[in-house]
Amino acid sequence: MRLAYLAPLAALTAALAVPAIADHHEEPQLPGVADVSRVTAGTYATDPSHTIVGWTVNHFGFNDYFGMFGDAEGTLTIDPANPTAAEVEISIPITSLAVVSEGLRDHMLRPGQDGAEPDFFGPNPGMAVFRSTSVTMGNTPTEAMITGNLTMNGHTNPVVIAAEFTGAGANPMSKAETIGFEGRATILRSQFGIDTALPVVSDEVVLDISAAFEKQ
Repeated sequence: MRLAYLAPLAALTAALAVPAIADHHEEPQLPGVADVSRVTAGTYATDPSHTIVGWTVNHFGFNDYFGMFGDAEGTLTIDPANPTAAEVEISIPITSLAVVSEGLRDHMLRPGQDGAEPDFFGPNPGMAVFRSTSVTMGNTPTEAMITGNLTMNGHTNPVVIAAEFTGAGANPMSKAETIGFEGRATILRSQFGIDTALPVVSDEVVLDISAAFEKQ
């Protein structure tokens, strides 16, 4: 009888102990945290393997199609004590066009047919280059508007990027001090001499940017 009494008591005690043990279990902390106090002043270079520029256009009013450019290279100079003085310059190789169907990639980079101008960039496009001219802080310490000039396809026009600081810390692989940002901008491709299929392929192009910078 005593054993029969103790068995359910032992089971209850074990059940109550499980949450207590679970409460002490902690998830491992991510190396990068959106804490501006982690950012130190200096010059940072892009991590090309983890910096991408996505684009989206509307196709015939049916649906959006999209892709991205990779292998972006550039620098960011920043002082957290004076963030509006930050400067950024990024070069994006158009030939790095990726994450689209092979047919669409060929279409955007093919030469013109029968001596005509290429539809979009052509087979040997130059770099797209963004150079900032000013930075305005937003409503929080992690938000900013970055104004600059985008040169692409032989044309230069002003562009404003709504940017957000997303993390800082030491990269566990390279050990480099790393900071990350995401941003969004909207351009009109016709302003850059890319007017193929207007207006049934939208003039407006949404650019989504995800950038990682490593301190030099």
